[in-house]
Parts: sequence; C-alpha cells; structure tokens
Amino acid sequence: MEDWNHFLLPYQQAVDELKVKLRGMRKQFRDLNQHEPIEFVTGRVKPVDSIKEKMTRRKVQEDRLEQDMQDIAGLRIMCQFVEDIYQVVDLLRKRTDMTILEERDYISNEKPSGYRSYHIVIEYPVQMVGGEKKILAEIQVRTLAMNFWATIEHSLNYKYQGDFPENLSQRLQRAAEAAFSLDKEMSEIREEIQEAQSLFSYGKGPGNDEPDTTKEDQNS
Repeated sequence: MEDWNHFLLPYQQAVDELKVKLRGMRKQFRDLNQHEPIEFVTGRVKPVDSIKEKMTRRKVQEDRLEQDMQDIAGLRIMCQFVEDIYQVVDLLRKRTDMTILEERDYISNEKPSGYRSYHIVIEYPVQMVGGEKKILAEIQVRTLAMNFWATIEHSLNYKYQGDFPENLSQRLQRAAEAAFSLDKEMSEIREEIQEAQSLFSYGKGPGNDEPDTTKEDQNS
C-alpha cells in the first residue's frame, strides 16, 4: 500500500457520517419523549498496524483488502437493555442509506469465550470528489455490560495473543455469564427503570435541578 492516508480517507468519512446519522436516531426518540434504545455511539477507523497484523493473520491479499476486511470502518452502538439491541437492529434494517450484507448474533449464540454482541456488516456509499465509492463497515450493537467485558477481554488478548491460561479463560467465561445475568435482571425491571429515567430526564422527579446532558457529549 503506497498511501495509507489516501486509502483510509473514505473509511474515515464513512465513520464520521454514520456517527452523525446514528446519533440523530437517538435524538429523534428523545424529541418524541420516547425511550432511547441508543445510549451512545462511537466509531473508529482501524489503525494501519492493526490492518497489517490482521492481513498477515487472516492471509488477506492487498488487492483483496477492500472486499475481505469488513471492519476497517467500525461503529459501536451502546444500549441499556438487550431488548434495545434488537430494536436498533430492526431500525438499521429499514434504512435505505446502507445495505446490510451480513448479520451475526453473538447474543443468542455467544462465542465460546463468553463474548456477546450483535454484528452487522453493511455496504455504505461515500460521496468522494471522484464519484461514489461503496465501502464495507461493521456495526457492533451491545449493552454496556457486554461492552465492559469485551473491552477487558480485548486488553488481555493483547497480552496473551489469544492464548489465555486456562484459569484466566474460565474466569473470563464466568465474568461474561455474570455480565449477562446483570443484563437479564435489568430487563426484568426495565419498565420501572425507564419510568424513573423519564421522570428524571424531563424534570418531573424530585431534586432534578440539573440541565439534561446528552450521552454523546459525555462520550465524544
């Protein structure tokens, strides 16, 4: 690859545009005084070193990079409840500004490690000065508890390169189950939580003198 900056430019544009659009979905729910299934949205373009490492590990040829590496552009949608994840997925299926190519439900079918998330691979058209360019991007939709576990596991993976000691692997699996148990418990009292949040957000609860601050501002 002679010029990585030039190659990655449309991916960065796609991430920037999609973050605005996905955050806009959250704002629409807020404006309608409805529960917001999207807690916050993050996005990134995979660093060049990570791309090269994955090309070597997955034996991806340079001339096949755009077709065979689906997560160079990555978006992450965080939700409060498991039910929110599937609502967000349904919303994405209805959009006409992207085409869903693949869905992988690692919530109903978690990985052996305990990893849970919902992955969607999309084809997204980016308008460049030379014309339209369609690129692949991956959207991960998960709860806050799932994201906490995945972030810790990802950090440990750098240390052990995926070859975890047996004891650590078992503890991570137990932690994953504990995180999912938390999600299930929160789902059981979801209506109570949403009612309380609605009262708090719209100034109907006692002592709510603070102005509302969006999660996007807090997590940008």
